[in-house]
Amino acid sequence: MKKETGLGGTILKDGNSIKFKTGSWKSRYPVHSRDLCKSCMLCIPYCPENCIKEKDGVCMGMDLDYCKGCGVCAKVCPFHAIEMKTKNEVK
Repeated sequence: MKKETGLGGTILKDGNSIKFKTGSWKSRYPVHSRDLCKSCMLCIPYCPENCIKEKDGVCMGMDLDYCKGCGVCAKVCPFHAIEMKTKNEVK
């Protein structure tokens, strides 16, 4: 007997990721320092979840509702303006 399977991870409509807040399971959090940040925007194209927000060319911080805590933004920041911390370290 052949078993029917569902669509699984098939994406049926583009742009639907905004509906799914997936940042609740991270173990590390990006902490953005406006004092150290030069708004070079290098972190933005590297963020796989498009969590880094900017306004008028100034980095405004991270949208933690979607951030998965991968740390790529902190790794690529040449000014060390993003530091990954645990939940207990975040103030």
